[in-house]
Amino acid sequence: MKELLEFIVKSLVTCPDDVVIDEKTEGDIITLEVHVNECDMGKVIGKQGKIAKAIRSLMKAAAAKKNVKVNVDII
Repeated sequence: MKELLEFIVKSLVTCPDDVVIDEKTEGDIITLEVHVNECDMGKVIGKQGKIAKAIRSLMKAAAAKKNVKVNVDII
Protein backbone atom coordinates (compact mmCIF):
# COMPACT_ATOMS: atom_id res chain seq x y z
CA MET A 1 0.00 0.00 0.00
CA LYS A 2 2.74 2.40 0.98
CA GLU A 3 4.69 1.74 -2.23
CA LEU A 4 1.67 2.48 -4.43
CA LEU A 5 0.97 5.76 -2.67
CA GLU A 6 4.63 6.73 -2.83
CA PHE A 7 4.70 6.10 -6.58
CA ILE A 8 1.57 8.19 -7.16
CA VAL A 9 2.69 11.14 -5.05
CA LYS A 10 6.27 11.19 -6.35
CA SER A 11 5.00 11.33 -9.91
CA LEU A 12 2.97 14.47 -9.09
CA VAL A 13 5.52 16.62 -7.26
CA THR A 14 8.59 18.57 -8.41
CA CYS A 15 10.68 17.54 -5.39
CA PRO A 16 10.20 13.75 -5.16
CA ASP A 17 13.09 13.39 -2.71
CA ASP A 18 11.11 15.34 -0.09
CA VAL A 19 8.18 12.89 -0.10
CA VAL A 20 7.90 10.93 3.16
CA ILE A 21 5.09 8.50 3.90
CA ASP A 22 4.48 7.22 7.43
CA GLU A 23 2.43 4.05 7.81
CA LYS A 24 0.49 3.20 10.97
CA THR A 25 -1.50 -0.01 11.32
CA GLU A 26 -4.26 -0.61 13.85
CA GLY A 27 -5.99 -3.92 13.25
CA ASP A 28 -7.31 -3.89 9.70
CA ILE A 29 -7.07 -0.09 9.33
CA ILE A 30 -3.96 1.38 7.70
CA THR A 31 -3.28 5.10 8.08
CA LEU A 32 -0.85 6.63 5.61
CA GLU A 33 0.47 10.13 6.33
CA VAL A 34 1.96 11.91 3.33
CA HIS A 35 4.53 14.62 3.97
CA VAL A 36 5.59 16.74 0.98
CA ASN A 37 7.54 19.93 0.43
CA GLU A 38 5.47 23.08 0.99
CA CYS A 39 5.85 24.14 -2.65
CA ASP A 40 4.30 20.81 -3.76
CA MET A 41 1.35 20.83 -1.38
CA GLY A 42 -0.98 22.41 -3.95
CA LYS A 43 -0.05 19.83 -6.56
CA VAL A 44 -0.94 16.96 -4.27
CA ILE A 45 -4.20 18.49 -3.04
CA GLY A 46 -5.34 20.03 -6.34
CA LYS A 47 -8.11 22.52 -6.99
CA GLN A 48 -10.92 22.01 -4.49
CA GLY A 49 -9.15 18.85 -3.32
CA LYS A 50 -9.89 16.88 -6.48
CA ILE A 51 -6.45 15.25 -6.75
CA ALA A 52 -6.47 14.34 -3.05
CA LYS A 53 -9.92 12.75 -3.47
CA ALA A 54 -8.68 10.80 -6.48
CA ILE A 55 -5.64 9.55 -4.57
CA ARG A 56 -7.86 8.45 -1.68
CA SER A 57 -10.22 6.65 -4.09
CA LEU A 58 -7.35 4.76 -5.71
CA MET A 59 -5.97 3.75 -2.33
CA LYS A 60 -9.38 2.59 -1.09
CA ALA A 61 -9.81 0.47 -4.22
CA ALA A 62 -6.39 -1.13 -3.70
CA ALA A 63 -7.17 -1.71 -0.02
CA ALA A 64 -10.47 -3.38 -0.85
CA LYS A 65 -8.60 -6.10 -2.72
CA LYS A 66 -6.65 -6.87 0.45
CA ASN A 67 -9.71 -6.65 2.72
CA VAL A 68 -8.34 -3.74 4.74
CA LYS A 69 -9.34 -0.12 5.18
CA VAL A 70 -6.99 2.74 4.40
CA ASN A 71 -6.95 6.39 5.41
CA VAL A 72 -4.71 8.86 3.57
CA ASP A 73 -3.75 12.05 5.39
CA ILE A 74 -1.85 14.76 3.51
CA ILE A 75 0.22 16.78 5.95
